[in-house]
Amino acid sequence: MKLRMRLALTTVAVAIPVALCMGWIHLVLETRAVETALSEYALAHMAGEGREQCEAAPDTWSLEGSRARRPPPPERPKGPPPERGWGPPPRPREPRGNTRLFAYDPDLTARNPQAPPLEPSLARAMRQGEDVAGQALGWGGPNDARDVLVRMPWSSGPCAFVLVRMSGRPGPGPSWYSPIPPEFWLLPTVMSLVGVLLALGPVVRRLRQLTGEVKVFVRSTYQGPITVHGDDEISELALAFDEAGRAIHAQIDLKEKREQTLRSFLQNTTHDVMIPLTVLQGHLAEMQQRAARGEPVEREVIAAASQEAHYMAALLHNLGAAARLEAGEPGMQRAPVDLNALVGRCIGRHRPIARQQGVQLEHAVPEPPVLVLGDDTLIEQAVSNVIYNAVRYNARGGHVAVVLEREPGATFRLRVLDDGPGIPEHELPHILERHVRGDAARTRGPGGHGLGLAIASRVTVLHGWSLKLGRSEYGGLQVDFLGEESAPGQKDA
Repeated sequence: MKLRMRLALTTVAVAIPVALCMGWIHLVLETRAVETALSEYALAHMAGEGREQCEAAPDTWSLEGSRARRPPPPERPKGPPPERGWGPPPRPREPRGNTRLFAYDPDLTARNPQAPPLEPSLARAMRQGEDVAGQALGWGGPNDARDVLVRMPWSSGPCAFVLVRMSGRPGPGPSWYSPIPPEFWLLPTVMSLVGVLLALGPVVRRLRQLTGEVKVFVRSTYQGPITVHGDDEISELALAFDEAGRAIHAQIDLKEKREQTLRSFLQNTTHDVMIPLTVLQGHLAEMQQRAARGEPVEREVIAAASQEAHYMAALLHNLGAAARLEAGEPGMQRAPVDLNALVGRCIGRHRPIARQQGVQLEHAVPEPPVLVLGDDTLIEQAVSNVIYNAVRYNARGGHVAVVLEREPGATFRLRVLDDGPGIPEHELPHILERHVRGDAARTRGPGGHGLGLAIASRVTVLHGWSLKLGRSEYGGLQVDFLGEESAPGQKDA
């Protein structure tokens, strides 16, 4: 259902109870007017000959409204006309129709056997001191039969109370009531409906304009702004659509960038895996041919094949770590980590590789052990990446040192130093990006995956640490892990 029709029906639904309430008020006022007029009618007739006739024959007295005789008007005094306000009060209008009067004594008992018994509510009102009491004999409207009991100015005699019974609809002529006028119900309803329809015109137009702009906005992949006019709920809705569209557009851009990065990552990873795999296959084929000819296999060939196997293992580990890091911090498992033991494992893993490369690998750790809070697997992968790069891209006869130190303020520093070719200063800001390697590294070894330092940087950020790169005192590269040491027994909150 359209908004205009819905609000129009709502207006009608509200106007109907209002009109009924106003009609009920009008009905109450008309009913009171009827009772007042009937009581005045009874008092006017009983003030004249009505009392005398009633007290003369109380056993048979009753009075039809059309037969009642009004008392003669008082004579006008002689002389100049008095000031304004002279004259008798206006006489009540005489009812037309079936109106009868019956008399009752102070005990509310009628001597006329034709008098109707009083309603309990009327008798109770008179005993409570009321002067006039009315009781409807039908639905309660002014057109229904009605009894009005009136207390006379005198309190004794057989005519102390007079009951006026108006039965049925009065005849033509003046009356004390009127039907509910249209201005009480029809006019307010029509005016309210017209007002709502006129007021809804601009609202509906703005909503239709907003609907059209949102449809265009969606078809254009949430590009371009939505027009916002005014300072009301519709403008707030338009602003909300505009903000939601910008957020969706940003998410779409981020998704596209991630997809592009993933495609590039897969392409580079495939290239990086194929190079060492091809080299490894060549070494294995050479060893197979030598074995078939009965020739001894050279140690250099075995070492080169082993080096390529280590390289592919490191690449696969980095791919797993990169996948975990893409999930963000919720995928991390935080627990106390012993950095002394972690450095020992990394050294033990890379010492055979360093021996084959002809690189000397040494380490030093403090006592007692340095404890941190974090993900043991990710931290070990980050440290392993830095050590592996230092060993792999160093020259034969080179040196690599891993030094873990305590710093003031319950912090630690984990340094990985080498005396290899290093990285030029202008390349250091970009070396932490994926698939970026220094020029010296590109000239050595069969390819490289460019993930090691990027993963190390991401791991330090997730742990609230920092990673610094610079030239070591021995001419090569120095990588520093800087972070806070955890208290013994501390666990993740």
